[in-house]
Amino acid sequence: MKIGIIGATGYGGAELVRIFKQHPHVEECILYSSSGDGQLYSQSYPHLTTITDQTLKAIDPAAIVRETDAVFLATPAGVSSELTPKLMNQGVPIIDLSGDLRIQDGATYEAWYKRRAADQSSVQQAVYGLSELNRETIEKAEVIANPGCFPTAVLLGLAPLMKQNLIDESMIIIDAKTGVSGAGRSASLGTHFSELNDNFKIYKVNEHQHTPEIEQILREWNPQTANITFSTHLVPMTRGIMATMYTQLKSDITKEELMKHMKGFYEDSYFVRVRDHEVYPQTREVYGSNFCDIGFHLDERTGRLTIVSVIDNLMKGAAGQAVQNFNIIKGLDEEAGLTMTPLYP
Repeated sequence: MKIGIIGATGYGGAELVRIFKQHPHVEECILYSSSGDGQLYSQSYPHLTTITDQTLKAIDPAAIVRETDAVFLATPAGVSSELTPKLMNQGVPIIDLSGDLRIQDGATYEAWYKRRAADQSSVQQAVYGLSELNRETIEKAEVIANPGCFPTAVLLGLAPLMKQNLIDESMIIIDAKTGVSGAGRSASLGTHFSELNDNFKIYKVNEHQHTPEIEQILREWNPQTANITFSTHLVPMTRGIMATMYTQLKSDITKEELMKHMKGFYEDSYFVRVRDHEVYPQTREVYGSNFCDIGFHLDERTGRLTIVSVIDNLMKGAAGQAVQNFNIIKGLDEEAGLTMTPLYP
């Protein structure tokens, strides 16, 4: 198959290229860029010299649909909402890595993203691509709204308990940390080396745009879910997310029963690995991979539960999950092209 990647010069686009280079069912990646049209891709990423030396092509929706078997939109917010309607309903799956198609309510999107919402026909057609939780719907989809990086880590950690009504839906606190690549490739003061190095800071306090995405899915699982408290922090590392969730159990359950339930929930999900009780994952242990590792601690004294979920934000939080969704849509082995071992140390 031939794969189109729009926004190939960003980090998400580069990760898609890396994955598809080893994908057994993909012959070629055709790379599109609004800023680098006509340039060699290796000018943007010299480490790909002699590996991926294609010339970047202009974004022409009609040509893209003719040339490709699937299209990935690795674009900033606001771009997909313009391009998706021009690509839809032509028999080519579209997988959008931006947030444009995730939020069902247009007013909510505009309030949190501070930009105009996508056309509702695009949003309504898009399937939320949380691979492990939505496989059957993804299989039949033409348009995928790939989940955000923070929501992927948070939702995979909470799903086994929320979907079985085991935790108090009125009290969910999420404390999340991310590496700097989550901010994208464009330079800014907040990601400047001298500002970030030897530093640790909270940002977008109670205002992160992934908040309504998390709440939307939690309410699909349990309509009684209250507004969450969601804090995000930037740490001086390149890749990785750690989401720590604090909540309260609704009924008495032992740590052994909880571990059995958590592991059983993901027993058919290769990319989600649940640790034993009090064995906590680290971001380094999923670096460069499509794994989500989950640990937990049940405080039997208070009845409170702490869940720790780690992912690589560019892989399971973006390009890796996008390829996993592509595999599901195309009826391929879900692990195709994604079985790379985490880089350690």
